[in-house]
Amino acid sequence: MSMARQRKPAAERKAQIVDEAMRLAAELGPDRMTTQKLADAVGITQAAIFRHFPSKTEIWLAVSERIGSAMPAGLIESDEPPLDRLRTIVQRQFEFIVKTPSIPAILYSRELHAENEALRKRFAEMVGRRQALFAGLFKAAIDRGDLRADTEPEDAARLVLAFIQGMAMRWSMEERRFDLVKDGMRLLELQLRA
Repeated sequence: MSMARQRKPAAERKAQIVDEAMRLAAELGPDRMTTQKLADAVGITQAAIFRHFPSKTEIWLAVSERIGSAMPAGLIESDEPPLDRLRTIVQRQFEFIVKTPSIPAILYSRELHAENEALRKRFAEMVGRRQALFAGLFKAAIDRGDLRADTEPEDAARLVLAFIQGMAMRWSMEERRFDLVKDGMRLLELQLRA
């Protein structure tokens, strides 16, 4: 006895496809996720996947939009001191990575970077915006006297971004066996003191 497929509104089905793409990317790796495996996971045909997303590239672009929208705008504009805002933003990034363990695999996938120029550009733009945000927070902290005057805001921003990426990659490679948020925030404090 076969179960009838449940028909969902297009927006709901697209969101489900993106959710499953992210889950499969964590489970299998982005390079091994096929549209057939995605269709099987969603419970629809491969043709139905392509009715919602004309290409696999479009699926990955939708995934990148989901990842990019994860940071609430309220964290950027706040009355908190700049370094406290930076801490909050970094902590939220770590928390989002823990909830979405496919992020390191997606961000470092050779297939997605070498073969998907649109996705590579989108992630580069996201990283550029985050770097500019961090540099602005470092500049504000310098202006307040919270950091040494000879601190270069752009370099400090690059170091924090590299730190987040490195922690996420290590967490992924070590099969998520440590508390990314706790260890990440502890090490961020060490980096900010240096």
